[in-house]
Amino acid sequence: MSVTGIIYTELTDDDLLHHLKNDDHLAFTEVFNRYSPLLYGHAYNKLRSESDARDVVQEMLMKLWDKRESIEIGNNLGGYLFIALRNTIFNQIKHKNLVHAYADTFTKANADSGIYADTLIREKQFAAMIEAEIASLPPRMRAVFELRRKENLSNKEVAAQLGITESTAADQMKKALRILRTRIGLILIVVHYLNVK
Repeated sequence: MSVTGIIYTELTDDDLLHHLKNDDHLAFTEVFNRYSPLLYGHAYNKLRSESDARDVVQEMLMKLWDKRESIEIGNNLGGYLFIALRNTIFNQIKHKNLVHAYADTFTKANADSGIYADTLIREKQFAAMIEAEIASLPPRMRAVFELRRKENLSNKEVAAQLGITESTAADQMKKALRILRTRIGLILIVVHYLNVK
């Protein structure tokens, strides 16, 4: 219940959406509470990873909040959320497939040419490029990313450790992933073309 006496758990999806478009954080919290368990279950069935499922659900819900004013959902909030989640999952799988394809290129190069030392050097260079991209993130964003990915802390644990809110931790992680996916994707493309030539 808010100071205005609204009982959010009793609102319809349409009413929640109306409040959400008017920057109502409590409406967003109710959307999260109402749908995140179902969304998480769906994501886990597709990804078979608790952390990946948690990340895609959080990323998708943060996009909902970011686009709340312009988003056109019609009268089916649940349907919209599941389609948005499906797209987020596809994007993550596509990104992982790109990374796997890059790793497979190295494996094939080893099998075909036997130049193991050269491959190791390239792998180290690639790892160094990724670390450099992580290091170039803004300090707060980098701290959140490293605590989430390297120490496997939850957003709640990261928030407590850094003295920020849980939603800020989730938002910073989402932004870090978006930046890194773009930058690392470009690195992969460049390295791929260098290897082909």
